[in-house]
Amino acid sequence: MSTGTVDDVFSHPALFYRTELEYAEQTVSFVREGLVAGEPVAVAVPGPNLKILQAALGADAQDVLFLDMTEEGRNPGRIIPRVLRGFADAHPQGRVRIIGEPIWAGRSRVEYPACAQHEALINAAFVGRAVTILCPYDESRLDADVVADARLTHPTVIEGGVEAASEGYDWQAVVARYNEELVPAADAAAFSYCSGELSAVRHFAVEQAARLGLAGQRLQDAELAVAELTTNSVRHGGGHGTLRVWGEAGQVVCEVRDSGRLTDPLAGRRPPEPGQIGGRGLLLVNYVADLVRVQTTDHGTVVRFYLAP
Repeated sequence: MSTGTVDDVFSHPALFYRTELEYAEQTVSFVREGLVAGEPVAVAVPGPNLKILQAALGADAQDVLFLDMTEEGRNPGRIIPRVLRGFADAHPQGRVRIIGEPIWAGRSRVEYPACAQHEALINAAFVGRAVTILCPYDESRLDADVVADARLTHPTVIEGGVEAASEGYDWQAVVARYNEELVPAADAAAFSYCSGELSAVRHFAVEQAARLGLAGQRLQDAELAVAELTTNSVRHGGGHGTLRVWGEAGQVVCEVRDSGRLTDPLAGRRPPEPGQIGGRGLLLVNYVADLVRVQTTDHGTVVRFYLAP
């Protein structure tokens, strides 16, 4: 299997498959090519596909790091820093090879925009790095618009074992298209705050999240995420903002709106540098939440996160 790319260093092909056999043949070939070349290899795919690869690889499986993407990548916003950069940065010498399958048939329509943006932003996160990231897509189970987006977010595509340049490659267009307007629920509880009210808004968030069913570690996660986002509002978002909290489809949703402008598309997706002080707020939110959605405009920023009880 060829893994060429327009970057000549970083490679990011999409693999389109329709059957379990095709999936196993193509992914196992990719893994074994890496092992033969002495490349560290990681596989981060949904649990059922993880079992397929482990069984097909046989004894070679012991030389591969396996991660269940339904757990490690439940929130697409933490896949780049925790899964992909986590593995690549741990092996700084030579080329690294990864299979990452962040989009599967069980993903909800609420999650999908964040998934598509994640796939697009991989291209910015790894430009110039000696990393190959193969992203499988199940054409038999995914919607046509998902497959179409994959052609935009990957510089090359593999179909029937043949790799070719993706004629529609335009990852920036996907990031922009899914920078969607986020409308809060009509029954959301709201608290508008300024610099002297960070403690009060945090307590408000905890009370509302507990009322909606969060407890224990999940309640602590909500408190931490709200504290990080509201502090960012005061420091970088015009000195004030509005927190809203509501329940949606069995999850607790918290949203912070302020007048700050978030111009870095990789904000919250970079692991902290050694000795780094500050700048970790959105990254921490990505690490604790089940889903994070961000809307940026010329007038302000909305960060919305979801937590299941």
